[in-house]
Amino acid sequence: MTYNSLARGVRFALATSLLAVPALSARAQAPSPAAHEAVELDRIVVTAQSREQELKDVPIALQVVGEEVIEQTMAETLGDLDVFVPGLSIDDNQPTQAGFKLRGLSTGDFGIGTDPTVGVYVDGVYAGRGGGTLLPFLDVERIEVLKGPQGTLFGRNTAAGAVSIVTKRPTSAWEGRARVRVGNHGKRYVDGMLNLPVGDTVALRINALDSRSDGWMRDADTGKALDDGRNWATRAALDWDIGDNTQLLLSWDHEDLDQRSRPAIGLVPLPPAPGVPAVPADPAQYRNPIGRAAVTDVVDNNETRTFDGATLILDHAFDWGHLSAMTAWRDFDTYNRAEEDGSNRRDLYLDTINVEDNTTWYQEFKFSGNSERLDWVAGTSWFKEKARQSSVVDLTSDSINTAAAGLYGLPLFSLLQGAADLYGLPVQLFGNPWRESYENTVDATAYAAFGDVIWHATDKLNLTFGLRYTRDRKKFTWRNDAHRADALNDALQALEQYGVLPQPVPCDAMGLCHLDADGDGLIPIDAAFLAGFDLAFSDPISMANKGVTSRAKNRWSDWSPRFVIDYHPSEDTMLFASVAKGYKAGGYNVFSPGASFENESVWNVEAGIKRDLRDLRIQYEASAFYYVYDNRQAIRLDTTSEVPRYVVSSSDLSAMGVDFSARWQASDRLSVDVATEWIDSTYKKFVTPEGVDLRGAPTGEASWSFAAGAAYTLPLGGYGDLTLSARHAYGGASRCNAGSSSQGNCGRYLAFTIGEERNRTDLSLRWRSPSLQWSMAAYVNNAFDNRYVTGLYSYGTTVVGTTAAGVTEPRFYGMELAYRF
Repeated sequence: MTYNSLARGVRFALATSLLAVPALSARAQAPSPAAHEAVELDRIVVTAQSREQELKDVPIALQVVGEEVIEQTMAETLGDLDVFVPGLSIDDNQPTQAGFKLRGLSTGDFGIGTDPTVGVYVDGVYAGRGGGTLLPFLDVERIEVLKGPQGTLFGRNTAAGAVSIVTKRPTSAWEGRARVRVGNHGKRYVDGMLNLPVGDTVALRINALDSRSDGWMRDADTGKALDDGRNWATRAALDWDIGDNTQLLLSWDHEDLDQRSRPAIGLVPLPPAPGVPAVPADPAQYRNPIGRAAVTDVVDNNETRTFDGATLILDHAFDWGHLSAMTAWRDFDTYNRAEEDGSNRRDLYLDTINVEDNTTWYQEFKFSGNSERLDWVAGTSWFKEKARQSSVVDLTSDSINTAAAGLYGLPLFSLLQGAADLYGLPVQLFGNPWRESYENTVDATAYAAFGDVIWHATDKLNLTFGLRYTRDRKKFTWRNDAHRADALNDALQALEQYGVLPQPVPCDAMGLCHLDADGDGLIPIDAAFLAGFDLAFSDPISMANKGVTSRAKNRWSDWSPRFVIDYHPSEDTMLFASVAKGYKAGGYNVFSPGASFENESVWNVEAGIKRDLRDLRIQYEASAFYYVYDNRQAIRLDTTSEVPRYVVSSSDLSAMGVDFSARWQASDRLSVDVATEWIDSTYKKFVTPEGVDLRGAPTGEASWSFAAGAAYTLPLGGYGDLTLSARHAYGGASRCNAGSSSQGNCGRYLAFTIGEERNRTDLSLRWRSPSLQWSMAAYVNNAFDNRYVTGLYSYGTTVVGTTAAGVTEPRFYGMELAYRF
């Protein structure tokens, strides 16, 4: 990041944020007629800076999602809430391969060779990569979304920001909850909580949930559900006051997810069999997938995950401060087999499987203290990850035949089956499975030392300096064997024994010469040749390493500082400015043996204001930011080859933007909150694998997103009260670029648009008994049934001539009954 870029960013951040100073001050006039009914605005306490502070005193762009929002929206995971946090986007179509984006920054890679850009933390413990991040909510107290680099405070892989989930701790009071929820599409949800004090020093808190659905999409031919499933999760936490100065917290989490993988709706009109679509598929013929029936023939289109985790936190108070020791273990196994061709025809069959086994260990020692002038935090941490991943592509001998005909002009198995039939040989080449796969392992270790000091220079001025040193080490392996097709290979060997193989086949001008080994225009098709022929992983590097275990290891290190100035001109106002660096370790491309990339870094400058107008019961924050992101790694589908393949591409980008959020407790009955973000994100340097230069082009991020909510409570005298809540979220249209269409995530087609502006409205009506023990609610999510195309599944576009798409969920509604004691 150059000095000019930094100075330009500082000027932009300061100028823009200061415009917000009078934004709500104009409302600080005469109280409304209902002022006598008003109650005090709730004080929000957060731990974003590893200390308990009020939200208004934290000089970070930070949005908090509280328990009441989770309750109003009936949210079960983070993926149900991202639309209500402008700037945050979560891809939860496949929860075992979830993707997080914050302020336009994401990794978008499901491979174990690449780390995420947004860190997800649960009670301070790093959740790791995507497979273990999107877990069901169990006893969540609040969610803190920190925008901008958080390397000093949170650690590794928070270059874009951090999502911190804080759960409830056991208490000394007997309490419990039971809740039942039912809804359309066969929704059944049950959860419960029990808090048990054991003597004067120990408390145990137990949670469990079971969530099921019959799915909202069914196979047009069989009538079977395509997206049904079940999620079972439990959590137990033990709090023990060992002594006056020592406290222990031990927690255990378990989850068992078993559902269908994401549906894929075919877009290409298919001719009657045995006719096949043109290769590649013609985008001009794509049909609108919304409202269109789906079919699938995937043998087992399941998505499963088994997750277990344990955390031990030991806290001891000394005269000079606190020592906190945290030990954590996480383990998950995932399996995800998904439809890719969007049809139920064997000659077009294509599916993908992602299997991951991941185990992590985390150890942290954190020291903290304060004096009249200083608040400080310092510590060390150690993180260990071991993971194994299988990336599988499944076809059939029928779809291989279709692909060979389209790509090379040679229907291999049709020719051979025709010869076998001609001579009356008892051989069947069609209807046989074909599998190709990459096997990867990673052994990663990260060490860090960090410190963060707040100096109260005066009663109004604070200076903060933080610094983290991180050292990452990774060992990585690749193995890509030749395809597995045992039944087919047996049939081919039988043909060879009968004398049908080998046979020369003329070289065709349509591309067959790619298979010509010696340039004589003839292809030696024999059993050995076909046994070594691959389709999905047929690039030169993969072919050169078939059957070989390739190994690599590397180290990366970084110093990540942050500097913050916050000034309090009055008790209700804070102005702040910050400069912070984010870092993410380098890694490896899982589909290219030996391919590695260097670490990523981001410099972010920010300036803002926070005001707490207690008399008006208004609290708001505004900030402006500018960042430069270097060497950002993202996975892309390389469409330059006849068979597309995933590669990790590198780019530099920059962005400027503004965040604003506000809360208003209008009266004891009405509360209102609003949040918005505007961002302009463009590439500084990026050439796609297709050779498209995107320098200066938008990165695809929408300019504006907005969310607002309101809740009104009507007292019913001796019958309790009734609360009506409404939440609306708006996301602007994606700013596509010249390279978007090849990725299927942004673009306009004749029948539909990917990346159009989106709206969602959630409503709920809840009755609570006078004692607050009983409650009953009716809810509707996506009340206006707005539907959108999420993206294309284009792996088969140039292979078998099919393209499929995903769409957002329809309207959901239901009832909830809860009892607390």
